[in-house]
Amino acid sequence: MIVLGIDPGLATLGWGVIESAGGRQRLVGYGCIITKPDQTLPARLMAIQNEMIALLSLYHPDEIAFEELFFARNVTTALTVGAARGVSVAVCAAQTDKLYEYTPMQVKQAIVGYGKAEKRQVQEMVKLLLHMDDIARPDDAADALAIALTHSATGVSSAQFLMK
Repeated sequence: MIVLGIDPGLATLGWGVIESAGGRQRLVGYGCIITKPDQTLPARLMAIQNEMIALLSLYHPDEIAFEELFFARNVTTALTVGAARGVSVAVCAAQTDKLYEYTPMQVKQAIVGYGKAEKRQVQEMVKLLLHMDDIARPDDAADALAIALTHSATGVSSAQFLMK
């Protein structure tokens, strides 16, 4: 099974692709979709849409996992990141209905075993689990790989994380 993990963002959207088979995970690829602050919001959203379409065409994921958004303070940031996430979800929904979402705490729990783990701990575990030489950079790409690993670990329980 090919799993695409997505860490939504407007300026930087992280993505990570793993192959999961027989309880083992293999790194396929990772990176980020970057948009520039001097672009208009519509131009940034179109760039995300186009690059997401290209990712789906390249990797043909069987299932796609997103990190749920959580913002406590900055409403403006929440709205623009929500717009970027919405574009990503719509593009992915056109390919498959196997869309899942996980909270940051669920990802930390699945990867490190502790829901309040530090970002560095999650990054080190992703590196170990995927037999990488270095931690994935930037952080958004490492987060996306953690999301993909979290999804692959849910197995038969994944239905409870299906996007509603």
